Amino acid sequence: MAETPEQDIYDRLGVRKRINAHGTLTRLGGSRMAPEVIAAMAEATRHFVDLDELLSKSGAYVAERIGVEAAYIAAGAAAGLVLATAACVAGDNPAYVERLPDTRGMRNRIAVQRSHRNGYDQAVRQVGVELVEFGWIKETFPWQLEAALDEQTAAAVYFVEFAGRGSLPLEEVIEIAHRRGVCVIVDAAAELPPVSNLRHLNALGADLVVFSGGKDIAGPQSSGLILGRRDLIRACALNANPNYSIGRPMKAGKEEIAGLVVALERYLAQDRAAEDARWEAQVAYLVEALGGLPGVRARRVCPVPPGVQPVTVPRAYVEWDAHVVHLTVEEALRRLYDGDPPIAVGHTQDALVLNPHTLAPGEEQVVAGRITQVLTARSDDFSRC
Repeated sequence: MAETPEQDIYDRLGVRKRINAHGTLTRLGGSRMAPEVIAAMAEATRHFVDLDELLSKSGAYVAERIGVEAAYIAAGAAAGLVLATAACVAGDNPAYVERLPDTRGMRNRIAVQRSHRNGYDQAVRQVGVELVEFGWIKETFPWQLEAALDEQTAAAVYFVEFAGRGSLPLEEVIEIAHRRGVCVIVDAAAELPPVSNLRHLNALGADLVVFSGGKDIAGPQSSGLILGRRDLIRACALNANPNYSIGRPMKAGKEEIAGLVVALERYLAQDRAAEDARWEAQVAYLVEALGGLPGVRARRVCPVPPGVQPVTVPRAYVEWDAHVVHLTVEEALRRLYDGDPPIAVGHTQDALVLNPHTLAPGEEQVVAGRITQVLTARSDDFSRC
């Protein structure tokens, strides 16, 4: 195919660009970066620097701006979980750092609530630890955490995304763990907004808190933040690139570091009220545009149920009467995702869930138009949806 001047990299590769009404998911590319973030990354490519110095000074700068004790820029939130776990297990002992994921002779047990088990705990397990579950699926008691902690427990890991489903609150986990001399790692990858979480979770007493840099902060997709105790942040660095350690493959390059620093500066200075107002207006448009369709109900939901992050971003829930709209949620999702333009949306078992978090101004109108087309099409029109 002949290349035209208008073609961008996705056109040249034959990759379809999608409207994202689902959220800052990794599989959809995270978020959009602002021009100044992109400019900072481009500037970073033009010079050589000592990466240890850059990581140390960028971490100190970030920590000061946020108001926490110490910070480390990692290659994404999953990498942050690996490094945080390694820091609690191997610490700054060079012999231990070199041996991971062989954890023999180390405190190598990590406590986790059974209701918090999820695919992301793979990042914790790859350090070579044993995950020790406590609690039940729908209910957890303090004594169960007490019983799970012993002299081999290096940390308890808390996944905020899965809190509130019969699990112990973070404050109680911190109190019990610290009383037993055990660190607490918090996975808060998608827990922004609110911006206050950047300080709040550490202020509660969490030893290390991990955030994604490529979600609401709108930095590079392959960037993340670890915030917490100075000694543990130092241990994170020793277990990370450019050292020969378990974190060596998880490289946050100078470009990602520079981009995240500028993205965080923008994030802390943003007009939060204006952003909230834009999201509310987009959700209101979607609810009004779709709620009047035959057999269709649309409503605003905020906060959203646990497990849908971030909980403070309003959503439009779109449901329909199966006797009027002869289409399953799965069929609607597929037709939106494969249609023109292709649109990604979230869902529950019974509804489409529309998130304004990653919609540019005006894209809510395109989303409403495509959903209207899909939900009102005759069966013989489905091939065009």
